[in-house]
Amino acid sequence: MTPVTVPPPPAPYLPQRGERYRLVAPNTPTAPRVARDFVGALLRTTEHPGLADDARLCVSEVVSNAHCHTRSARIRVDVTVNRRQVMVYVTDDEPARLPKPGAAPHAESAGSAESGRGLVIVESLTDRWGTTTRGGRVRNAKTVWFVLVEHAAVVGARS
Repeated sequence: MTPVTVPPPPAPYLPQRGERYRLVAPNTPTAPRVARDFVGALLRTTEHPGLADDARLCVSEVVSNAHCHTRSARIRVDVTVNRRQVMVYVTDDEPARLPKPGAAPHAESAGSAESGRGLVIVESLTDRWGTTTRGGRVRNAKTVWFVLVEHAAVVGARS
């Protein structure tokens, strides 16, 4: 039996104060939906219903990219929730290419109008987003992360 590797936790490139949640899903066609439902339920439960729709769409796009463009056995979704913001990290174990908004991941999909739009959506809906790799000289994982800020909480904190 071949051991199943799980992508390592994301590097601490963003402040991570708050409650942390994790979903590890097999890289299957249902992974985007499972991740979308996980994040939606989590945000409604943790009193961030105003961020749930954008977070669900963004996580679905990022997990879909990992599913369609990697051979990673597992995709991990880490979510940190605090009073003001939600941070989502999607990690796979294939760091070959870091995705870019509007860039078709593969040459054969370059002509497709559908390809490359997911990260443009993520970029437009989130307050911050980015990519990172882990593993030093021999990279072994890639994480796409994004942050959604509860703007009402920020405005209320300034008053």
